Amino acid sequence: MASLREVATKLKPYTLMVFLQFGYAGMYIISVACLKKGMNHYVLVVYRNAVAAAVIAPFAWWFESKKVRPKMTLPIFLKIMALALLEPVLDQNFYYMGAKATSASFAAALYNILPAVTFLLAVVLRMEKLNIREIRSQAKIAGTLVTVAGALLMILYKGPAVDFVWTKGRSSHTSDAGSQDDGHWLVGTFMLLFSCFCWACFFILQVSNTLKSYPAELSLTTLICFMGAVQSGSVALVMERSVEPWRIGWDTKLFTAVYSGVVCSGITYYIQGIVMKERGPVFVTAFNPLCMIIVAVMGSIILAEEITLGRVIGAAIIVIGLYSLIWGKGKDYSSHSTESDEKNIEGIKQPVANIDVENPVVKKP
Repeated sequence: MASLREVATKLKPYTLMVFLQFGYAGMYIISVACLKKGMNHYVLVVYRNAVAAAVIAPFAWWFESKKVRPKMTLPIFLKIMALALLEPVLDQNFYYMGAKATSASFAAALYNILPAVTFLLAVVLRMEKLNIREIRSQAKIAGTLVTVAGALLMILYKGPAVDFVWTKGRSSHTSDAGSQDDGHWLVGTFMLLFSCFCWACFFILQVSNTLKSYPAELSLTTLICFMGAVQSGSVALVMERSVEPWRIGWDTKLFTAVYSGVVCSGITYYIQGIVMKERGPVFVTAFNPLCMIIVAVMGSIILAEEITLGRVIGAAIIVIGLYSLIWGKGKDYSSHSTESDEKNIEGIKQPVANIDVENPVVKKP
């Protein structure tokens, strides 16, 4: 029984991150379909974050008492404002604009550079330890490069269509780069790249500082979503001054806003905060390539999109790079746990005479 519990604890971060990729895959498909039907992306961002804040707030109030929730200070408030600007405002708006100008599968494929961008930022900010002589560091570098190479292959090489059991006899509704205006496609690509950079900065700021000074994940999620709705609402009022874009009924627009808010903002922020406190931002973003594979499969089943040979080969390369990167991060985690255990053992072996009774220091396990 104890062994099963230990296995479940070890698999928990992996299971949560795979669950999030399925959630994001659904958002990629329904949001792009909804935007191309005419929904305004500024309004979608506002509704998405407002729904997320409304859903998560009761749980934050109930589970995180005043003892758990730290006192709000000006530095913490400014960090939350920065997080709301990076993710809900900049990342989401530029992603929706870029995905609308390109396609859902292209956006999902291009976002596979997220682990590489996050890894590079973590190295520059000295959050990620890198020793080229160590095998685990070599695995992380190689995994990042291989992942990016697989993503580039999927973007640049199309190849012939691959027929699966569920795609035979069905019509294709793909929207490839060749059928898009080159200018709009290029602009959309740069928008997606900037969105990816903002998302990586969000991960870094959240795990490096904000979670340490405000270790209440549910409350932090609620505040980020609420401030994101306020900031994006200000942007939307400036960009769209008419009332028509704000009107939604019981249709796909409402479903997209609720799904994106609950799954891809509220639940995602909370789960990512928990996993990042334990494994770091690179571990979280390393699972992003899985979303692209899920989007390709779901798109072929639900939307009858074709899967090309280039995407299949790129997906296989990405899986190899993903395994290498996660293996390196797993070795980092094992090494960190071993060092912590050795320090605890050394502390226990210290003689009682060395302990300051008047000013004892109690370390949390």
